[in-house]
Amino acid sequence: MSITDFLTDLLNPDLAFLPKALAIAVMSSIVCGVVGCYVVLRGMAFIGDAVAHAVFPGLAVAFVLQGSLVLGGAVAGVATALLIAIFSQNRRVKEDSLIGVFLVATFALGIVIISQAPGYAGSLQQFLFGSITGIPDRDLYLVGFTGLVILGLVFALHKEFVAVCLDREMARSMGLPVFWLDIVLYVLVTLAVVISLQTIGNILVLALLITPAAAARLLTDRLGVMMLLAPTIGGTSALVGLYLSWSYDTPVGGTIVLVATVVFLAAWLFAPRHGLLTKRRMRIQRPTGEAEPAIRPAAAAVNGHDHPV
Repeated sequence: MSITDFLTDLLNPDLAFLPKALAIAVMSSIVCGVVGCYVVLRGMAFIGDAVAHAVFPGLAVAFVLQGSLVLGGAVAGVATALLIAIFSQNRRVKEDSLIGVFLVATFALGIVIISQAPGYAGSLQQFLFGSITGIPDRDLYLVGFTGLVILGLVFALHKEFVAVCLDREMARSMGLPVFWLDIVLYVLVTLAVVISLQTIGNILVLALLITPAAAARLLTDRLGVMMLLAPTIGGTSALVGLYLSWSYDTPVGGTIVLVATVVFLAAWLFAPRHGLLTKRRMRIQRPTGEAEPAIRPAAAAVNGHDHPV
């Protein structure tokens, strides 16, 4: 399918679900790209996986009650994020262990709930792998509003989030409320995951949160640039992925993730400073005995300047 044909289908009133799917895919990819930068910096990819599973019982309840999947998933995900943040204050049990406990518990609860609903198999497949059909208008508006709220909180608390992600103890010594910042960050991750579920699905949504941010991490040493590159990569992957999915009749969520993965692999190989082949070429060209350039240390976000990461 040519790009012109794809654009024609986007404007076709008989295919009204297609532009809605594109809008949700691009919006959620942009939001996940921004929030994912903090997730990658902090090394907390596991929390994204846990949240993706934690929203499942909320989705199941919303499906049974014929309510909004976005609202149902958000309530369940936020509740689980709060539980993880509270229980992790007891340092006897590490955070990753608590995430594992709540991950399997909430997902199991979701399976039990959804198994009681009519059309169990079909609905489960939709939750796990996403679907671009049947997206109601109210979810489109809800995703847009939620995305704006997430981005607003990110910009308002950017310095504090970076300080906590790079050095929690230093952030605590600076008087920052680390516990409450953890909760807010968990909630933002939850909301970013929830608004992506209908397009990407429960299983693949973690890739939308991590892969664009990881690719951006390879392409730049500056956090400000990284937070521009990640949503750009995510949004472009959503657009290209939906086009390829519509052209070749492949699952839209899987196609979007594969496009983002290709971008990550390209960055891993060819990034200007940190790409594998680039480093190898620089070692060959560097005169014998010359030291490699020093890597700039990570700096806490104590001012409004863009800083190295």
